[in-house]
Amino acid sequence: MIAGLSKAVNLYLAPVLSLTALLLALFAYLAPTVLLHTQVALLVVSPSLSLTQPGATQGVDGPSVFFGALGSCARPNNEASVNCTAPMINPTYDLSVLPGDAPDLLSAPTATTPAFIAVSLAFTITFFLLFSLMSFRGSMGKFGATFEKPLMHRVTAWIGLLGFMIGLTSFLVIRMWFGKAVEDFNDDIARAGSGAPQLIAATSNGFIMVWVAYAFYAVPLVSSLANLHMKSASDSGKA
Repeated sequence: MIAGLSKAVNLYLAPVLSLTALLLALFAYLAPTVLLHTQVALLVVSPSLSLTQPGATQGVDGPSVFFGALGSCARPNNEASVNCTAPMINPTYDLSVLPGDAPDLLSAPTATTPAFIAVSLAFTITFFLLFSLMSFRGSMGKFGATFEKPLMHRVTAWIGLLGFMIGLTSFLVIRMWFGKAVEDFNDDIARAGSGAPQLIAATSNGFIMVWVAYAFYAVPLVSSLANLHMKSASDSGKA
């Protein structure tokens, strides 16, 4: 039973989790400028009374801005259409819908961070393809023998590890950047009191998608590293 479960994890679950991790990380990276304009973002500035009138329960209409790694989308009120900037590695966020007295503290991280995420996604795509081919090598006939070689196991494991480390580190850098921006923005609004813009900033669901993606990514990565270890041990025993 244990052997069957282990085979199922390596053959079916791990590739599915690898694909899911890739899609989640890709959506979090491309949103909101390319897709999911108002559904997914890394940071959101939205209308709220919670900072200017603590304890107020009524809703408020106003401008919203949705920030991502490649740009931003904005709308002047809840019913208006959304306008997005062109996706760029070094984006300039469109804050024109915010009132003039809103804190000017929301800037994009350095261009190297989105670029590193793009590199990590390229590694992740390559890892997914190699890992999937390696998982199903038994049913690919003579072509599958290529993936029995220790070099292929080593290359796949290294590509997966690089994609994981570069991507997770880059998203952590953006999380710290946006976390500080949110704190400073909200502190300025709160200090200004009732005369301040009725806005609040918060990190958003894009980061939740990222953390889930890399939790899923860890499963095929550990499986790949374990396969590499077993293959190395087997080859050493034969020697």
